[in-house]
Amino acid sequence: MNIILLGYGKMGKIIERVALERGHTISARIDLHNQHEFETASGDVAIEFSHPDAAFENVRRTLLKDIPVVCGTTGWLTRKPEIEALCRERQGAFFYASNYSVGVNIFFKLNEYLAKMVQHIAEYDVEMDEIHHAEKRDAPSGTAITLAEGTLKHLSRKKGWVNQDTGNPEDLVIKSFRIDQVPGTHVVKYASPIDDIEIKHIAHSREGFAKGAVMVAEWIKDKKGVLSMDDYLKF
Repeated sequence: MNIILLGYGKMGKIIERVALERGHTISARIDLHNQHEFETASGDVAIEFSHPDAAFENVRRTLLKDIPVVCGTTGWLTRKPEIEALCRERQGAFFYASNYSVGVNIFFKLNEYLAKMVQHIAEYDVEMDEIHHAEKRDAPSGTAITLAEGTLKHLSRKKGWVNQDTGNPEDLVIKSFRIDQVPGTHVVKYASPIDDIEIKHIAHSREGFAKGAVMVAEWIKDKKGVLSMDDYLKF
């Protein structure tokens, strides 16, 4: 399979290594410094891990070339509905996930189950911590936002998420920390006056994210539509 890499930073280079180990070819490596090469780039699928400011245009241009695209960049999702509409119009394939780790996606489902269980137990409050490497520019992380959305879906006493402690009991607080060399840690805390329930996911490296993205690229190559990890993992 020929893969176009959109974004060639640390994550892009790990994806490249994993893809080559799995027998694929990198047909183009596009980043901020060689955007002009995108016009002549071709491949079976594109994997987009770039920057929040570049992601929308990268995905849009890829769909206009009728190339399936797997995107993992976070921080641009206010414009995701536009991409989904374009994908349907072009009858293309667009796959987005805030996190490509299988373990994290199991974690998402576990958190939703907990939120359902405490929905009618008013003593429990919930908040989240997310810790990432110092180079991560968006906060909260896309993974934390996905966790928050899963909680809000089932816990009606929370009306929305915020990225600071407001003191409003209807706010789901996500606290963001940036620490050098931390690939990603997410903690969800359900706390009551008598006890706390805490679930945590710790990524030991970016390898799991990269492998997941390449495996999804292998899977999406012959698919159509707007797709997610629920489609891939059949949750």
